[in-house]
Amino acid sequence: MSSVCLSMEGGAAASTPAALPYYVAFSQLLGLTLVAMTGAWLGLYRGGIAWESDLQFNAHPLCMVIGLVFLQGDALLVYRVFRNEAKRTTKVLHGLLHVFALVIALVGLVAVFDYHRKKGYADLYSLHSWCGILVFVLYFVQWLVGFSFFLFPGAPFSLRSRYRPQHIFFGATIFLLSVGTALLGLKEALLFNLGDKYSAFEPEGVLANVLGLLLACFGGAVLYILTRADWKRPSQAEEQALSMDFKTLTEGDSPGSQ
Repeated sequence: MSSVCLSMEGGAAASTPAALPYYVAFSQLLGLTLVAMTGAWLGLYRGGIAWESDLQFNAHPLCMVIGLVFLQGDALLVYRVFRNEAKRTTKVLHGLLHVFALVIALVGLVAVFDYHRKKGYADLYSLHSWCGILVFVLYFVQWLVGFSFFLFPGAPFSLRSRYRPQHIFFGATIFLLSVGTALLGLKEALLFNLGDKYSAFEPEGVLANVLGLLLACFGGAVLYILTRADWKRPSQAEEQALSMDFKTLTEGDSPGSQ
């Protein structure tokens, strides 16, 4: 009870769970290795990246891994890592990471559509492309709605409270869909590039399979951190006061009756 009072008075910071920093560090190690291995795969076996050439396509997988997997995952972890900072600061960081992820993903989309146009290839015929467009649209809508509810100054607190569970659910769902779509794209690229050689344990195929495992492990690590109830960011004094005011308005209670 005393710890709650101290928190309400702003006099004490909530302690960080002992295991949380290690899991976060592990997730970052996985994520950075994932990005580095994606670059290595494209550099060693796909010729690298160059916008005005046949290598333009290679910007697509790199941008999607950086944006819709690594940065999106980090944006979701902001509220676990920055536990005692001001809520407004944490919100801004959360939103900015999502903006960076969205812009980088947009570059990846432009790269693949422009490449297809130059080569005369068909667009949006594969399951990977359908899932990719779905993820990008959902991600963009999620960011717009999140900005309107949580960063826009005029949003009523009651609407924020009602929408918050949906925002959290769709955030985790879109992240999971992003990882799944990246796995589909990786498998599609291997089948196109290697064909029958894929089953002969070609070095490129082995490296790409390891890359796929890293994708799955990074996604699992982020989701595990997010779903641990005891690792959630504790409410700050200002948030508790707003919650009590909201309860007073909706249920007719008074703060003093609690």
